[in-house]
Amino acid sequence: MSNLEANLRSETSRGSNNILRKKGMVPAVLYGGEEKNELISISKKHLKTLLDQENFLSNVLKIKVNNKEIDVLPREVSFDVVTDEPIHVDFLRMVAGRKIVIEIPVRFINNEQSPGLKRGGVLNIVRRKVELKCPTESIPNELVVDLEGLDIGASIKISAIKLPENVSPTITGRDFVIATVAAPTIVKEPEKPAEETAEGAEAAAEGEAPKEGEQPATDDAKKSDGEKDKKEPTPEKK
Repeated sequence: MSNLEANLRSETSRGSNNILRKKGMVPAVLYGGEEKNELISISKKHLKTLLDQENFLSNVLKIKVNNKEIDVLPREVSFDVVTDEPIHVDFLRMVAGRKIVIEIPVRFINNEQSPGLKRGGVLNIVRRKVELKCPTESIPNELVVDLEGLDIGASIKISAIKLPENVSPTITGRDFVIATVAAPTIVKEPEKPAEETAEGAEAAAEGEAPKEGEQPATDDAKKSDGEKDKKEPTPEKK
């Protein structure tokens, strides 16, 4: 579990928030539970390090405010439309016994032990994340799919994934697909039309075909330069 140091803030104006950002801090809000919302600021450098992690929005963090540690879950991050820098974060306090809806990423393992993938099959991922309803104290970091032994045509459904106790998908009533092992796709070059093939064969038999705009060579044109230079004899005068 990662830790974040936070400072309380009282100003909420755009100007005060911009001053914080110039100092390398990001305005944030703590909400949820029976306590009032708290305005805080956190280090942008530290936040960006956490954002680089794939599962940032599904990882429970500890935020330390005034020597008090609070378990929180990042719920929303706002970014600057020009610089793409984080400019605001919402954190949800974790309250034991309460359930939340959250998207959890799916990770696939043992690709090299799948006969289907070894034979050139393709892993077709239908859902990279699955939306779950779970207690705040039982949030999984990821859902793991084992591909060992799966051949071409295999289908991995949500029922094949072991979920923590009291954790359930928000989609109910059907066993939805997470991924499939599909047959390889072979790309064939388009065949040439029969007419084009026949013309090519005829041109090869008769010699190089004339280019567009050129006249076909005559017998005279095929004569050697020496033969062209010869003159017809002048008839003798009687």
